[in-house]
Amino acid sequence: MICWAGPLFAQELPVKGLVQDASGQPLPGVSIKAEHQQTRKTFNAMSNSEGLFSFSNIPAGGPYRFIFSFIGFQTDTLSNYTVRAGQQIALNIKLKDQPQDLQEVVIGYGNTRRNQVTGSVTSIKPEEFNRGVFSSPGQLLQGKVAGINVTRSGNPTDKPAVILRGPSSFRDGAQEPFYVIDGVPGASIDLIAPDDIVSIDVLKDASSTAIYGSRASNGVIMISTRNAANGAPRLSYNSYVASETISNTIDMASGAQLRTYLTDNGKKLDAVSDDGSNTDWLKEVTRTGISQNHNLSLSGSGENSNYGGSVNYFNNEGIIKTSAMERFIVRANIEQRMLNNRLKLNLNVTNSNTINDRIASQVYNNMFTYLPTVGVRKADGSYSEDPSRTTGTGGYYNPVALLYNNTMQGKTNLYLANGSAKVNILNGLDFTTMVSMQNEQINENLYNNRYSMLKQGFNGYAERSSVKNTQKIFEGYFNYDKSFADHNVKLLAGYSWQENKNGDGFQTSGQDFVSDDLLWNNIGLGNGNGTTIVNYGSNYISTLRLISFYGRAMYDYKGKYLLQATLRRDGSSAFGINNRWGIFPSVSAGWNIDRESFMQNINFVDNLKLRVGYGVSGNSIGFDAYTARLIYGAQNSSYFYYNGEWITAIGPVQNDNPNLKWERTATLNIGMDFGLFKNKLSGTIDVYNKKTTDLIAPYQVSTTQYPFNVLTANVGAMTNKGIELSLNTTPVRTSNFSWNTAINLSHNKNEITSISNDVFQASEFYTANVGGRGQSGVNGFQVIKEGYPLGSFYTLRYAGKDEAGKSMFYDKDGNASTANTGFEHFSVTGSAQPKLLYGWNNSFKYKHFDFNFFIRGVYGNKILNATLADMNAPIYALQTNIAVMTLTESISDDKAQFVSDRYLESGSYLRLDNATLGYTFRIAGSKSLRLYASGNNLFIITKYKGVDPEINMAGQTPGIDYRNFYPKTRSAIFGLNLSL
Repeated sequence: MICWAGPLFAQELPVKGLVQDASGQPLPGVSIKAEHQQTRKTFNAMSNSEGLFSFSNIPAGGPYRFIFSFIGFQTDTLSNYTVRAGQQIALNIKLKDQPQDLQEVVIGYGNTRRNQVTGSVTSIKPEEFNRGVFSSPGQLLQGKVAGINVTRSGNPTDKPAVILRGPSSFRDGAQEPFYVIDGVPGASIDLIAPDDIVSIDVLKDASSTAIYGSRASNGVIMISTRNAANGAPRLSYNSYVASETISNTIDMASGAQLRTYLTDNGKKLDAVSDDGSNTDWLKEVTRTGISQNHNLSLSGSGENSNYGGSVNYFNNEGIIKTSAMERFIVRANIEQRMLNNRLKLNLNVTNSNTINDRIASQVYNNMFTYLPTVGVRKADGSYSEDPSRTTGTGGYYNPVALLYNNTMQGKTNLYLANGSAKVNILNGLDFTTMVSMQNEQINENLYNNRYSMLKQGFNGYAERSSVKNTQKIFEGYFNYDKSFADHNVKLLAGYSWQENKNGDGFQTSGQDFVSDDLLWNNIGLGNGNGTTIVNYGSNYISTLRLISFYGRAMYDYKGKYLLQATLRRDGSSAFGINNRWGIFPSVSAGWNIDRESFMQNINFVDNLKLRVGYGVSGNSIGFDAYTARLIYGAQNSSYFYYNGEWITAIGPVQNDNPNLKWERTATLNIGMDFGLFKNKLSGTIDVYNKKTTDLIAPYQVSTTQYPFNVLTANVGAMTNKGIELSLNTTPVRTSNFSWNTAINLSHNKNEITSISNDVFQASEFYTANVGGRGQSGVNGFQVIKEGYPLGSFYTLRYAGKDEAGKSMFYDKDGNASTANTGFEHFSVTGSAQPKLLYGWNNSFKYKHFDFNFFIRGVYGNKILNATLADMNAPIYALQTNIAVMTLTESISDDKAQFVSDRYLESGSYLRLDNATLGYTFRIAGSKSLRLYASGNNLFIITKYKGVDPEINMAGQTPGIDYRNFYPKTRSAIFGLNLSL
């Protein structure tokens, strides 16, 4: 709506105006660009808190167009205005809400509107992100996107595990989605501060991901960051301080309880194991962690350029003492427009420095199982230890001594520079070229001092490693966008070259130091004797190259009938010489039903679209340049005599496989998007069938045919079938109050359909051999077997206690006995794969107040609580502490701790993940200050008896809790958002 309001304004400025929403409320922060329609010269302004704006520097002439853009509203344009000296132009415009189907979506090498998308794509904006002490973008999506399962412990140095639509590989580290950051494929997510992200688009099905070919079968996550922006200079500052405490623990016996239990059973601790103390070891090693985050960003524009930059500092203090993560990120970007806006140049530079202070893995077990009858220190001030029991790396150690006698620190420096040039060749035809360079420097430092039980007799041990990884990318592609009457065509054609050079570094070690004060900082001061063996590590340089050709065609007729086809051809040096090239096609179609004539009188339907797509994508994650090569290495059990010495022999340690190729995932996806009742209710339903073939696994082979007895080959297959539902509704919206609620549900069924072919045969693979206390002859507590999901538990079946209080187990015929403990009595007893993932978000706004709470959960999965099994060991009560539940067990039960389905527990939970209350102060113009208080992990409803049911679901052995779980945290956060 346009109206003249000249009398409202003074006459000294050539252009003034007012911007409002559809209800007539003023809109602050709207970006207004004045553009000369012939020369394309631009001028920028922004509306203030009353919705008013003005231009003071526009020269006389014209014609000019005025472009109004604001997040959440449709961009609108007023055209054909002529500026004359002494005359004033007054503009008044009302912006309409941006319907969900008109929102921009990043789809890879370009953007499109949601109503043109034919694949399964979910978009998340900053206001929908999770809030908390987060170091990785993956945590922002937890519970917010149907089909994504994100799991993370409380360890500040750990990255979250992200699985999309179920596992599609047997291999550890090969199930993560592929990340594309500001158009740079494979860029490290450690480069991005959550405050700098403006949108995340999750590409789920192969018709959406096939444009990234051999790296996209686990899905693609497109991250767009805050870049150079139009308008007047904007300065923003976001900050919070958080207090974190342990949210839950396992109830362990106190010193008094343990003594009573032993006395009642005629037992007594020796003097070394009982000095009269009553120590709470968990309390001794944990603390209240104080974390802080600060993000300062600046953006603005000149006549033909935009600029932006940010600085982020993040310090996450772990709840276990000495553990922490500190990160400092600096980003800068600039866009320059030339040749009447036909040429756009962009340069982005990011540098990230991360320091991880780690703890010894033995802390996790010993903080529960170290005897509470021993004090932290002896009378002489030294740490209490029992050296006779500390041999090996998984032994019995004082957990406080582990923290302070062993120092482990990792430093990672990441640098990414990427530049692009986009030239408008003809009307509708653009060419874009992009080059990027990512440099990663990883330094790992370790020092075990002279008192460390992990390196007894070394008199101080230091170890250092330095490794450099680089990634170079070149992309060049054409985009053609043209409309012919009712026909709209978008074409893409491109070329990509990538080189990854990894492992360029070294490692060394030293021991026997005069002083511990220098830690690892001068290894040359070590005094190794003649038998000292330097640990040079196993770093090696590898160079991997990927060359690709890709294309995409998008067509729609009258916006009703949509068709998209993509094709990518990838060549990788990682695979066998016979299979270096792969082709990844996809095709999809959409029907905007709401645009049909027979729908025009159905007023409650705003948009309704049917989608169907099929495509193939690949998985090459976890491979280096030598995966398919014959490799020789040291044969530790083989020697030969030469020149008076016995020399370790060199022999094959990996077979070559010239036929090794990508794992391939074919996905059929059928979906529907809808918006009803003036988009007060909108949602998406997707049904998919995802089949992965050529799964890679190690197979035993004969050494009469191969140099080595294991061959890595493509053999297996698995399927993931599921359904996803997302709903978003605004039940109430007035000028002062609004309530928005969103829910997402997803169900996935995973099944291994094959682990054999005509050449390689296997009936099953046993995995997860985590060990059971006193339990021998076990090949693994999970099994990979046809007809079962990945993460199928393979355990004994618990049959209760006999008359003497000893644990019994069933045999294959259902007979119970204490003797049924052999591996032949194991069977499949459950699955780690959940049946349902869900998230429910609610946002309320009343005047200047805002309140949000978010609930998420998992249903239908099992967790093997091997940690509790290890602690429920009454016969070892003289050696290690026991759980409170063990106090009711017979001390003669030597099999109570045996891993069985007794310790296979429900992993279902409902968690109040976050609640936030905020208040926004309006300052002058569009400036504002928001203060908020937030709580994370406020409560959880679960039957799980372990520390937390959110167990890592990535890798080959999901759903196992075994003495390696950093406790989850509960946090209180206080922060502010300042925009100037």
